[in-house]
Amino acid sequence: MVCIVNIDDSALQRVASSAGSRDVTAAPAGTYWAVVRRDLLLVRRRRVESLLPLGFFVVAASLFPIGVGPEPQTLRQIAPGVLWVCALLASMLSVTQMFAGDHADGTLEQMLLSQHPLITLVLGKITAQWLSGGLPLVLATPLLGVQFDMSAPSVATLCLTLMLGTPVLSALGALGAALTLGLRGGAALVFLLVLPLTVPALIFGTGAVGAVEASMGAQAHLSLLGAFLIFTLLGAPPATAAALRISME
Repeated sequence: MVCIVNIDDSALQRVASSAGSRDVTAAPAGTYWAVVRRDLLLVRRRRVESLLPLGFFVVAASLFPIGVGPEPQTLRQIAPGVLWVCALLASMLSVTQMFAGDHADGTLEQMLLSQHPLITLVLGKITAQWLSGGLPLVLATPLLGVQFDMSAPSVATLCLTLMLGTPVLSALGALGAALTLGLRGGAALVFLLVLPLTVPALIFGTGAVGAVEASMGAQAHLSLLGAFLIFTLLGAPPATAAALRISME
């Protein structure tokens, strides 16, 4: 894995040097996409491990109709909260080790010593984690919505809220993973640190679906969820970069 990073880093240096002063954004953009491609390649090589969060999401959500009972009205009432909580827990499973592999083989040290901005590297890893861990949860949601006898507008709204909310979980999870990097029992600490921060996303996400089911507009909940996403993406990556530097000192 170290060799892969070295190759990408040298390639990015050539891109940056060829761009020169005509395009100052080429190097950060090249760094970002190089990190995304690298992490997705590593996920592809660990397919079974990468599918565990999706498997947990599907199995955990599917158990509720069996345990609660087949009453459609009850299933429709609990569906938004159950699916959102299951998605939240599944996302936490996939972010706990976001930096652990790079820390173990020395790749993270190379990233810190690289000439490229660390916040760009962090954004690349968050994006790759969402593409491999968060997006599959969104794609699996319609199937689970059918199990809970949800209407088509409710399922569409639920997918939209998860599309806005799962990046929040990835960004906050990256911050928690950076803060607990190298600590024994760091995965459990990530849950304790990050779960309270995800409560606003959980409230706005389930509230939007509930408003649709009550024949009310969901624009207010979606706007608040979008604002929370913007706030998280602006604050979490710099904080994660700072936490990584502190953890590696």
